[in-house]
Amino acid sequence: MDARERLIVALDLPSVAAADAMVARLGEAVSFYKIGYQLGFAGGLALAEQLVRAKKQVFLDFKLHDIGNTVARGVESVVKLGASFLTVHAYPQTMHAAVDARADSALRILAVTVLTSYDDADLAAAGYDFTVPELVAERAAQARDIGIDGLVCSAEEAANLRKIIKPGMVLVTPGIRPAGAASGDQKRIMTPAAAIAAGANYLVVGRPILEAPDPKAAAEAIVAEIAQAGP
Repeated sequence: MDARERLIVALDLPSVAAADAMVARLGEAVSFYKIGYQLGFAGGLALAEQLVRAKKQVFLDFKLHDIGNTVARGVESVVKLGASFLTVHAYPQTMHAAVDARADSALRILAVTVLTSYDDADLAAAGYDFTVPELVAERAAQARDIGIDGLVCSAEEAANLRKIIKPGMVLVTPGIRPAGAASGDQKRIMTPAAAIAAGANYLVVGRPILEAPDPKAAAEAIVAEIAQAGP
């Protein structure tokens, strides 16, 4: 896989116009984009279709979690849209419904184990009697057995997850910050090179590119770091 295909730029922007402008600025430096709640609820699904027509890959980060029938119908719509990745929360019933609805399409379902903004104290406050590594491992094993295509996880968890998941499953890591970049609200972060070395397949980067004086140059620097880090 080409290094450029491993960088996913998070279009965490307030409008389709702002996202369109960013995509134009990034040009051929970026081939994969993530659309989450903010942009998705501001017309981002139409943009997703536009990006697919332009031969870009699209990651819909909607973290589905609902009754099985509702999840399945949502996944069927995403298949028709042509997205490459879709996230669901790593609850067994939700994962089963998503995998069944994906069927033999090209859509890959990614399970979110534990959000990268969470630490052990956050889990305790939510009523979980697990540490972050324990809950991540439990959900990763369930995702593997259900047939999920990959996991969204912290880069620091990637090496341990490689011991749990099947060889064909991918690891997609947010919380990526180039050296010297601000951590923002992420509590578990890693540089691009370190994340690749740890076993990540795809890196999700938002603010370090979107807020850079030259977003294209920032993206190209990250792609170069990915390439240098190896396979």
